[in-house]
Amino acid sequence: MKKTFVLVVLFIFPLVAYLFFASGVNNFGKLPTLTENVPDISQVDSSVTLDGKITILGFLGSDVEGKKGNAFNLNQKIYKRFSEFQDFQIVMVVPEESKSQIEPLREELSELSDDQRWNFALGSKEAIRVFFQELKTDITLDADLYTPYVFIIDKDRNLRGRNDDEDEGVKFGFNTTSVAELNNKMEDDVKIILAEYRLALKKNNADRIK
Repeated sequence: MKKTFVLVVLFIFPLVAYLFFASGVNNFGKLPTLTENVPDISQVDSSVTLDGKITILGFLGSDVEGKKGNAFNLNQKIYKRFSEFQDFQIVMVVPEESKSQIEPLREELSELSDDQRWNFALGSKEAIRVFFQELKTDITLDADLYTPYVFIIDKDRNLRGRNDDEDEGVKFGFNTTSVAELNNKMEDDVKIILAEYRLALKKNNADRIK
């Protein structure tokens, strides 16, 4: 009887625990899709695309110099942690009349980290407004086409976020003025979506081997 109990503890229980947690990953390990089929940012700036990339999308507005603190927070808390992933990028949308303010910001970012996955999309004010509306969020741009919130867009151009956030319920974006929010919420969500794609890649490779 004792031997049977020991065998159950040593072999059966770990198996049950594994199946439980594996099931949890499958059921809860995906970041909800909040908006499907977001248009490509190439309709604003043809030199930038969202296709095939996990994108952190932001809107710096006309006063890039005044909002560079947001970019620095995002760089330190999110970009540095995930920039080694080939399919990861940050895209900041800026009105074309503020183009001259981008290079000084890029130079400062390059002093903090390798900035090759930082991209800036320049467009007309009307094109930016139309594009932002297509995200279909509960967030608005101000008169300068700025918002402190950034958004996670997956490789298929779907906006991903939270539909059961403890503070907001549905959470479309992450506030770059809040280091705590970037640390405690956004980092976790970026990890989830990267893990999601890694698991899909492993499954595809395993299927090919079969």
